[in-house]
Amino acid sequence: MKTVLIVEDDLINARVFSKILTKRGGLEVKHTENVEEVMSIAQTGAIHLILMDVSLSHSVYQGKSVDGIKITQMLKSDPQTSKLPIILVTAHAMEGDRENFLKQSGADGYISKPVVDHQEFIDQIVALL
Repeated sequence: MKTVLIVEDDLINARVFSKILTKRGGLEVKHTENVEEVMSIAQTGAIHLILMDVSLSHSVYQGKSVDGIKITQMLKSDPQTSKLPIILVTAHAMEGDRENFLKQSGADGYISKPVVDHQEFIDQIVALL
């Protein structure tokens, strides 16, 4: 069974994503917003895709404040985790944001919140698995 790691600081969003992924997508789900945990889980190879919130307001890595873009850059620049598909999830859905965020981060996909079409959400994730 495929496992998705949800990196999200809003517990309500994390629960909603988790429910959609398990019930509709038949996927296993892990959740954390702890950056050390994200890095270590990604390096174990135990997950198949990451849903990364762009604006992680409380995330710190090695003493520095980091957001989802920075974490994605770190994962994509590490040969051990560079092939792991990462989908950015954000409420910042202004024109041009999608292209800008994807280019900046190296992520594989982009989903804007709130997620209204659950099937489209699942389809986009399954396409990268």
